[in-house]
Amino acid sequence: MAEDAPLDEELIAESPANEEARPDDRIDDERHDEDNILKPEFVRRVTDALDEGDKQAVYELVEPLHEADIADLIELLERDERRQLVTAITDLMSSDVIAHLNDFVREDMLEALPASAVAEIAGELETDDAVQLIEDMDEADQRAVLAELEPEDRAAIESALSYPEETAGRLMNREFVAVPEHLTVGDLIDFLRTGEDLPSEFYEIFVVDEKHHPVGTCQLSWILTTPRQVALADVMKRDQTLIAANLDQEEVGNMFQKYGLISAAVVDASGRLVGQLTVDDVVHIIAEEAGEDVLRLSGAGEGDINEPIQRTIRGRMGWLFINLWTAIAAAAVIAAFEGTIQRIAALAAIMTIVSGMGGNAGTQTMAVVVRALATNQLTSSNTWRMITRELTIALANGFGLGLFMAIGCMAVYHDPKLAAVLWGAMVVESVTAGLAGVLIPVTMDRFGIDPAHTSTVFVTTMTDVIGFFSFLGLATLFLM
Repeated sequence: MAEDAPLDEELIAESPANEEARPDDRIDDERHDEDNILKPEFVRRVTDALDEGDKQAVYELVEPLHEADIADLIELLERDERRQLVTAITDLMSSDVIAHLNDFVREDMLEALPASAVAEIAGELETDDAVQLIEDMDEADQRAVLAELEPEDRAAIESALSYPEETAGRLMNREFVAVPEHLTVGDLIDFLRTGEDLPSEFYEIFVVDEKHHPVGTCQLSWILTTPRQVALADVMKRDQTLIAANLDQEEVGNMFQKYGLISAAVVDASGRLVGQLTVDDVVHIIAEEAGEDVLRLSGAGEGDINEPIQRTIRGRMGWLFINLWTAIAAAAVIAAFEGTIQRIAALAAIMTIVSGMGGNAGTQTMAVVVRALATNQLTSSNTWRMITRELTIALANGFGLGLFMAIGCMAVYHDPKLAAVLWGAMVVESVTAGLAGVLIPVTMDRFGIDPAHTSTVFVTTMTDVIGFFSFLGLATLFLM
């Protein structure tokens, strides 16, 4: 056994295990709760200091916060208070704080800044964050900001803006490390040590041919553990996941999730390497897309509490107007059986149960299908299997719940025929809900329409109309 090497006291003193915890390495109990959210008491202290005009107190309260927490604090305040806060902590308003801000809050704040100030912030950000900063500006404001940027930054942002919104080209970072394949590991290490034109953070090296097409990739760990004389061509991984610049961001998120990627090369239409995407960008995409689909299913628009009220009203009213017509369609079915309802009053109470149960069942199936489509679990290869699966579930639920409801109907109304009608209607409604919950989103997806946008309206209409029609129709046939 080798002798123990002498311990370097200086290294021990500076090692993370022996270093005292720094304030920014832990949750400050005075400012954060157990979920690392700013405490209401702390926010109140900031607002009280703002009301008193004590900028020094405001600064001392905010200065220890992380950039993301400063952004959260700004979002928690009223609009006038936000501007007061920003004025009090001007030198703390770094590009990182701006990047962490909610889109609506950031847009509102940037409107109050001159083009030169916005350009200064954009110049400090990575390209993808800078694009996000100015992409929602008016065209005139965009031109004014771009004119203030350095030529290199301006060219990169203009290139990103040339791609459609929510695509890999908009999201990608144009700072990456690419080297020719004829290098050795030692050559690459020497190049990296020069530090010239290197991004601040990167996880892998892209190997390209003479046309700048990616032919392989090397993780940094491979480079550090491989002898210097080994050629990159011998150590690089040739099989890599390439992302087209015009690929939708939702598909990008699916690829990262499916293949467990940390970073990936982005290529243009000719196959040239033009950028890279990293997992920190994709985590944001996945969260954004998931929340977006849920909100679309409910018709709640952007669903952001910082969204302007007028915009929220317009979005929700349009959706509710569409739902109004679905309600009219259901009411028309009820009106067609008005005579039956007048003769058997119990139908009026029971029919709402049938349609309500069908609506809930349809919503369950639709939510599963929309998610499966979004994550590529459901494709043309397994659509029929999905239909069969949901039909089986619908039949089981229809028979089971229908029997339970029929027994309850017998207990209340003592009418076997009415109980049988209720059971039959419940089976029909459950099957209709299951089929509608699958077929409507799948059909929308086949026609290139986002199923999260419109499926709810059609599924609700189908279950309501069929629910009322089946129950009242069976009642007319067997009870009149």
